[in-house]
Amino acid sequence: MPHTHKIAKLKTQLNACILGQEKLIDMVLIGIFAQGHILLESVPGLAKTTLAKALAKSLELSFKRIQFTPDLLPSDIIGAQIYNPKDSDLHTRFGAIFTHILLADEINRAPAKVQSALLEAMQEHQVTIGEDSYLLPSPFIVIATANPIESEGVYALPEAQLDRFMLAIPLSYPDSASEIAILQGKHHAHEPKPILQAYELDSIRQSIESVYCDESVYAYIVALSQATRGELLIEGTQALRLGVSPRASLDLSLAAKAYAFLHAKDYVSPSDVLEVLPFVFSHRILLSFEAIGRGISPQTILDELSQRVPIP
Repeated sequence: MPHTHKIAKLKTQLNACILGQEKLIDMVLIGIFAQGHILLESVPGLAKTTLAKALAKSLELSFKRIQFTPDLLPSDIIGAQIYNPKDSDLHTRFGAIFTHILLADEINRAPAKVQSALLEAMQEHQVTIGEDSYLLPSPFIVIATANPIESEGVYALPEAQLDRFMLAIPLSYPDSASEIAILQGKHHAHEPKPILQAYELDSIRQSIESVYCDESVYAYIVALSQATRGELLIEGTQALRLGVSPRASLDLSLAAKAYAFLHAKDYVSPSDVLEVLPFVFSHRILLSFEAIGRGISPQTILDELSQRVPIP
């Protein structure tokens, strides 16, 4: 497969910079190669910003970070038209969103107007300033972070925006050996170097899209999606309030192809679909209030669906 050597080198470099997060890096690379937006969910201090910066350097992509706060304005992100008294005219000032990789740090701390400003950019890869629309750089990928245990000073992300994230990836703590290596500063010994370039990402995306997926596997993906939209009784309780959209089916298909590609396969198997299923669906399904009260989690739902939907 094309780019195999460079991709292996990229994974090695990122694993040396971010210790003890091999699964995370695999999933992030799936999102980057498929050019989908990524939501990282974790408590502070697990190297999310370091990972985003290392990715940008490794891929020779521009990188900007925005700290989301309750007083953030849409113009702080996309830009605005500024009046210049010298020539009595309006001039466009472009915001931080004009970059290849945008780190939206603590995205759930900003109000609805700011979240809405991101929707057009995430879906259409363009923004509107005044009466004019401007295309964003290609690729344009949002890597957002959210602390799932915070409850004060945060806003719930709208379902429409959550649906724009191809993957939601929960980060776990590193194991003991990795944390000791972090204390010894071993992660600082590996400064990221350019390995892939932007134009190569387009080639990789095309290779991913050309990975063979049998009609039976497509039918399996659709069956999993449709299973979230109907009645699902767990412990005698209707567990689901809202299922996933067709966009989730598309993202699951593309993520499964990217997973297969990343593991040097030229076809998608049901096991590839199940590997990426939690990262594509977990943030998109809405649990019923009764299920939440019983402590049923999205992962419980997905485990149940994986058992109920026949594997081709």
